[in-house]
Amino acid sequence: MSLVLKRKAVKKKFSIIIAGPTAVGKTAAAISLAQWLKTEIISADSRQCFKELTIGVARPSADELQAVPHHFIASHSILQDLSAASFATFALGCLNRLFIDHTTAVIVGGTGLYIKALTEGLDEVPAINPAIRTAIIHQFEANGLEWLQSAVKEQDPLYYATGEILNPQRLMRALEVVQSTGRSIRSFQTGKTAERPFESIKIGLELPREELVVRINNRVDLMIQDGLLEEVKEVADLVRSVGKSENSIPALQTVGYSELFAFLNGQISFQTAIEQIKTHTRQYAKRQMTWFKKDPDFKWFHPQDQQGIRSFIQQQIS
Repeated sequence: MSLVLKRKAVKKKFSIIIAGPTAVGKTAAAISLAQWLKTEIISADSRQCFKELTIGVARPSADELQAVPHHFIASHSILQDLSAASFATFALGCLNRLFIDHTTAVIVGGTGLYIKALTEGLDEVPAINPAIRTAIIHQFEANGLEWLQSAVKEQDPLYYATGEILNPQRLMRALEVVQSTGRSIRSFQTGKTAERPFESIKIGLELPREELVVRINNRVDLMIQDGLLEEVKEVADLVRSVGKSENSIPALQTVGYSELFAFLNGQISFQTAIEQIKTHTRQYAKRQMTWFKKDPDFKWFHPQDQQGIRSFIQQQIS
């Protein structure tokens, strides 16, 4: 008598992406969803992963971290080199472990490139000559952002016309690629999507602009009250104790820190620094929305529309 072995049905796995601009309410929405789904959260934030940065990156509170297990939060040091590819490797490994006992996992963050790296993969770029990278970093430290922008405009005008020209890390990446390969970084970006062993459900959170501006301004004021300046001083002491400057640490080229470094270096007043943080945060939120709105797979909701979000997820996973 022959036995027919039936293969056990394999349940689909889903990553639930919660994205949107800074201060929109992603953390609270993600925690609520993770509790509802009885799963865990992976942060897709390029700054909350650094253990030395707390206030200025709006890291989830101790109570929030206790409410739901989080990953890629305070997991690395600002002295480590991290990239979107590093995040993807970390997150994919984490998902492999989570999907043993869960069918879903929540991915939350506002770093669009990190989310793209996880869900779609990144284009491969040839190895970069370390000497070229070191030389660019030293030139940037000595000459600042304007020099970096000018160099990229001259050597990779295609990237300069289409890329993030206010992001020093991206500019240095474009410059090191063109100097190492003789080709624009854009020529390596084929747009091919990597296969993943899970499906992604992309949820975007948005608020009316006036409401988001108020939330951003209030958040900055609260950060200052909570001791952001003291945090920046501690970080400055740390990097100098290992013989580095804040300009040489990519993690510190971010809103909230660079402005207060300028204050500490006597370049601007404290009040000007605060106003610049608010302005630059609003500009960053606008760039985030531009990035996410380009992806037609995102379904957009008000952050408090938990019922609408849950109904949409149920429709996708049923």
